[in-house]
Amino acid sequence: MKRWVRRSTAIAHKEVLHMIRDARVLYLAIGLPLVMLILFGYGVSTDVDHVPLAVADQDRTRASRRLAEALLAGHDFERAADLRSPDEAEPLLRAGRIKAVLVIPKGYERRRLRGEPSAAQLIVDGSDGTTATIAMGDAEGIVQSLPPARAPRAVRASLSEGAPVRIRFNPAMRSAYTMVPGVIALILSMVSALLTALTVAREWERGSMEQLFATPVGRGEIIVGKLVPYAGLGLVQTLLVVTAGSYMFDVPIRGSLGMLFGCSALFLLAMLGIGLLTSVTTKSQLVSVQFALLTSMLPTMLLSGFLFPIENMPWVLRAVSAAVPGRYYITTLRGVLLKGNGLDVLAPEVLALAAFALVVLTLAVKKFRRRLA
Repeated sequence: MKRWVRRSTAIAHKEVLHMIRDARVLYLAIGLPLVMLILFGYGVSTDVDHVPLAVADQDRTRASRRLAEALLAGHDFERAADLRSPDEAEPLLRAGRIKAVLVIPKGYERRRLRGEPSAAQLIVDGSDGTTATIAMGDAEGIVQSLPPARAPRAVRASLSEGAPVRIRFNPAMRSAYTMVPGVIALILSMVSALLTALTVAREWERGSMEQLFATPVGRGEIIVGKLVPYAGLGLVQTLLVVTAGSYMFDVPIRGSLGMLFGCSALFLLAMLGIGLLTSVTTKSQLVSVQFALLTSMLPTMLLSGFLFPIENMPWVLRAVSAAVPGRYYITTLRGVLLKGNGLDVLAPEVLALAAFALVVLTLAVKKFRRRLA
């Protein structure tokens, strides 16, 4: 056992020296995660603020002014124009100068005072479906928060009277809260698979694998020695990205850090195993990098629930996503960071990550042979 540990440590020491000497490895491990976090955190955002709004107030009463002021009180909408008629909104919408129009019909206040049904209309530019959907949701939320005497009855009909909307875990509905956990999974999956995909393939291309075969070092010792440094580097990446996400985007950390890093270690082993498996299979750095990206980054981005809800996918893709470890890791991250969940809630996801890591690493060890052909 001591001999096995000593040989694995020697291989690991060799990999650490290579990482220190190669600036590209340090950039992939340290620089790339921060760049991706900034790009995704600030660039890929579903928050919609300062939507240009035109107001066509045909009633011009105290009640109509209060309704318009309620929509403009926050940062969701920004007054871009005052219209005398709703017909004036058409050229502004076509030109893109406004994204929404609030139309308050004449007699709005009078009908409200009489207790008759009264409603204002919100016209939204639907050419950008995401912005339109969020803007309509924001407008409805603002109107729902108004006192019953001020809120249009037609809008409030969707909820029962006196039943306020309450959002848990992300009250401000900030997209960064859901984006940062996905970015962490994407970064770890891509960088870890890339680094390990290169490590064994590089040995084959340079001919140094022959020298390893001439030593008494076993295949298990070679694989462990190559995985341990990159696993440690992956945990450093996790700490770096979680800290940066919490500092730059105010993402909370409500759960246990031990649970967070334990699940991260399992996910790292799974991704490192994928990179190692492609590396020992292809024996080419170019091919192994391409295959590693295809099997790690793309599934994590598209089939894990990072960008698109899994429930909205066709049943075939939902079945495929069950074999994507990023799906379980993102669920774990959101549970730990935003909800403070522990192992009692996240046990199925943790078991799935452990099973996937075990299967992939076992395949990598079996595929690796101490022979040149």
